Amino acid sequence: MASQTRLAALRYRDFRLVWAGELGSTTGSQMQTFVVNWHVFQLLRDQTYLIQIGGLNIELGGEALGLGGLGLARIIPIIVFGLLGGMMADAYDRRKLMVATRATAALLGGLLALLTLTGQASVLAVYIISALAAGLMVFDTPARQSIIPHLVPKEHLVNAISLESLVWQIATIVGPALAGVLIGAADGTGDTGIGLAYLLTALMFVVAGFMLLFVRYRGQASGTAISWRGLREGLRFTFDMRIIRATMLLDFLATFFSSARTMLPIVAADMLGLGAAGYGLLATAQPLGALIAGGVLALRKEIYRQGWMLLAGVAVYGAATALFGLSHVVVLSYVLFALTGAGDTVSTVIRNTIRQVMTPDRLRGRMTGVNMIFAFGGPQLGELEAGLVAAALGVPFAIVTGGIATVLMTGWIAWRYPRLRNYTAESIEIAA
Repeated sequence: MASQTRLAALRYRDFRLVWAGELGSTTGSQMQTFVVNWHVFQLLRDQTYLIQIGGLNIELGGEALGLGGLGLARIIPIIVFGLLGGMMADAYDRRKLMVATRATAALLGGLLALLTLTGQASVLAVYIISALAAGLMVFDTPARQSIIPHLVPKEHLVNAISLESLVWQIATIVGPALAGVLIGAADGTGDTGIGLAYLLTALMFVVAGFMLLFVRYRGQASGTAISWRGLREGLRFTFDMRIIRATMLLDFLATFFSSARTMLPIVAADMLGLGAAGYGLLATAQPLGALIAGGVLALRKEIYRQGWMLLAGVAVYGAATALFGLSHVVVLSYVLFALTGAGDTVSTVIRNTIRQVMTPDRLRGRMTGVNMIFAFGGPQLGELEAGLVAAALGVPFAIVTGGIATVLMTGWIAWRYPRLRNYTAESIEIAA
């Protein structure tokens, strides 16, 4: 009976279908991200670039530069279309938007598989398809997050969001591990395993989209027209709400500075001496820590002093990242990387709950669209920053300094926004 209460959101049929479909699509997305990173790493393996700045010759590592470039490729569509995606989630049927994004993701995964298995894949092609895949998140994420409050009663919303976070963590364990084993078993560094992994991601997106067809709730449109006026309304609300603005700033800065995950292929190969399978195993550490933290949050009936927990989670995330950049021991690196996932999940669940609770339904899509630019823009720009710093000064330096900057930034946010620091669920009414 206690577990039924603690996992109350899963009692609702439509939420279960959306949750299961998201598990499939997120697993496919995480697998694809993992494979793309490894693919680019292999395509640029041992390449270097020499640039001159004021008579000074600087040698940049091709792998780090290439992985950082992926962040730039992924952030462009998020910045360009982020607000449009949020407006569409408010104006159109959210369920249909989710089905459309999954169908398109399946086509992109199939295209990556075709190019790779036929030997036609290039860094440019992978960049372009990765950018298109990132663009799909712009439309899928606001629709998915905005539909959740309609699938469960208000008293179970925190539980539902915790379970949503749990999906992400399960997917980021299963996806990379499965891809790493598949690539390693096929050919380790060649195209066959990479191509088969891409094909599997496409099939996962198909299954995820199919499950949404059975959701009874149709996510009826609010009638909000797509216009500059509607866009300004969403922007004004989001930035006028000081506590929401604080959560977005915290999210952006933390993920901008602490983007160790994008350097993981280099950490695995050069710092820890691991191959594709070892890289896949290391990639499961962060989501495993997140899964444990998410499970604890989902099983708790109440979360006290959420503001302090949010800030502590980000501080742990930054400190563990800095220590991870210093480690050359596989087990220690695994534990530290797991701690980054645990800290990130605690902060993510609380941030998302604050935003959904404080935002009226007619504005949830637009608020999510604005937030998505910060939430996705931080890590993608962080990948570019980490890639440039790592290419010039080394991967350990990039990771360690990023983690330290995150801890310092968290302290500044705690001082600058006392309302966020002292936030509790009882202090805020749920918006209608």
